Amino acid sequence: VGKFVEFYGPGLANLRLADRATIGNMAPEYGATCGIFPVDAMTLDYLRFTGRSEEHVRLVEAYMKEQGLFRTDDTPDAEYSDTLELDLSTVEPSVAGPRRPQDRLRLSEVKPSFQQYLDTLVGNGTATGSAGGAAVAPAKTRRGTDVEVNGQKIRLEDGAVVIATITSCTNTSNPSVMLGAGLLAKNAVERGLRAKPWVKTSLAPGSKVVTDYLADANLTQYLEQLGFALVGYGCTTCIGNSGPLPEEISRAIAEHDLVTVSVLSGNRNFEGRINPDVRGNYLASPPLVVAYALAGRIDIDWYNEPIGEDSNGRSVFLKDIWPTTADIEAAIQSSVKPEMFTRQYATVFEGDDRWRALPAPESDLFEWDDASTYIKHPPYFVDMPREPAAVQDISGARVLALLGDSITTDHISPAGSIKADSPAGQYLRSHGVEPKDFNSYGSRRGNHEVMVRGTFANIRLRNQLNPEIEGGYTTHLPTGETMSIFDAAMRYQEEGTPLVVIAGKEYGSGSSRDWAAKGPLLLGVRAVIVESFERIHRSNLIGMGVLPLQFKPGESYPQLGITGREVFDIQGLESALAQPEGPRMVQVIGRDPDSGRELRFEAVVRIDTPQEIEYYRHGGILQYVLRQLLKA
Repeated sequence: VGKFVEFYGPGLANLRLADRATIGNMAPEYGATCGIFPVDAMTLDYLRFTGRSEEHVRLVEAYMKEQGLFRTDDTPDAEYSDTLELDLSTVEPSVAGPRRPQDRLRLSEVKPSFQQYLDTLVGNGTATGSAGGAAVAPAKTRRGTDVEVNGQKIRLEDGAVVIATITSCTNTSNPSVMLGAGLLAKNAVERGLRAKPWVKTSLAPGSKVVTDYLADANLTQYLEQLGFALVGYGCTTCIGNSGPLPEEISRAIAEHDLVTVSVLSGNRNFEGRINPDVRGNYLASPPLVVAYALAGRIDIDWYNEPIGEDSNGRSVFLKDIWPTTADIEAAIQSSVKPEMFTRQYATVFEGDDRWRALPAPESDLFEWDDASTYIKHPPYFVDMPREPAAVQDISGARVLALLGDSITTDHISPAGSIKADSPAGQYLRSHGVEPKDFNSYGSRRGNHEVMVRGTFANIRLRNQLNPEIEGGYTTHLPTGETMSIFDAAMRYQEEGTPLVVIAGKEYGSGSSRDWAAKGPLLLGVRAVIVESFERIHRSNLIGMGVLPLQFKPGESYPQLGITGREVFDIQGLESALAQPEGPRMVQVIGRDPDSGRELRFEAVVRIDTPQEIEYYRHGGILQYVLRQLLKA
């Protein structure tokens, strides 16, 4: 975590650049600042493979060799501060789920793991229970109900895969796994297999080249026969844009409290991210996504249970339709051609006819449209003085949210669908937007009025101020009223009460989403106190003028007896920031007005560099930059 990870060793010769890119793109998921592969002959092969001229390839090779950055088999290994060794021959098929990318499971472990997850959720008779809560008795049987979909009667049960999608920036530009998915689909169709009728399937590559080489390999038709038809390019299901499930499926899940799942080839599967109807999200390679669509359930033992039966009634196992390495390699060699890249990217910045037809006002300044519900003038510079005010301690703060471990940026600022009865949905309806046109939080990130209402609005959020309710709710104090986090924050602002958020480990993990820092600021959050931060989110909080504080090692809010009902003072901030070196400490004092109980502890100010101190003193990086421009 927080390290630059460089991959080296003889195994590099077996990793194409597309495979390296997949691994490098997953750096946030394995905690690294970045994942680096050296430039070598494989890099040059990729440049040729993607249509670069031979002159360009020779220039890259010559330049990197002159810089001492070109790796060959004879290049001595660098000196590293730490090393880890992985034998590539031990790597085996895996998935990750149901809640975090790091929760890796061997294929043989998926079935028992899901059963354990199911027991946690429904052992007490309700799927709205939260993992990590009180121990419950195991579920004795898998629950289910009969549903009619398109005139066909089906049995929908716990563990049903209701979404299977080949998507994401991480996997879908890698020819080996994309052609592997197409070949598996071909083998399945030829054996008479079909995706289960309750599975919503889609294909959303990261590049138009993908659809070119799938078509050239004559594999598109087989993917489409299994429901994996092209829905677009770029962010779709993996960021919450799957669209609704069929009404009958969605209603059955809600009425019978079923624990259904999604399987996607993306790189993030946090709670509430993919679709509100699914309780578990699993990450898998594109071929496995197709396989799970065929099986229709997550709790299949791939090594011992058949996917289905062929047209002759014979059992078909995953091994029977899994493409060989030789088949995949042959498809790559015959179907992925340099001219595909050259053609698709020659006009990539021109756009299609609809893009070119969009009116673009010619003016020096952006012309704000007050009627727009997509882009609104943000309030970050309202009443900003020319010089920053002195740093002040925080006094009389209330707790807006008391949260657990692994609170992701998806919990803080979801990017998916907007519920009609949520504060954001109510805002849009009040401005004449019908629910069918809500779009997503991600699409409306240019409108702070929508985004602040969506902050902490994740449907799976568990706020310990009111643990019996799931979603973006809190308890306003001292009244004790339960309300949405947005409504409570607005009331606190009217009362002149600053706010803090308190949580556990790995706060802010996941996507480096700027609104996960902007949203809390606009709610009135002045400080976030946690056991540990995700690196990028910590810096984003500073960039928005929100104070990141960390409990001392061995301390946590349960250990300190914090209930969330206290009124907090944070003292000594100016003197802490004046220290030339860390750790910089502040005093935190909490008083419970009802019981009179007082607690005191020291917290570490996680403003780590002189430049970050400057940003915080200015109220954030935006104010800092504007003041520098004014001085210039």
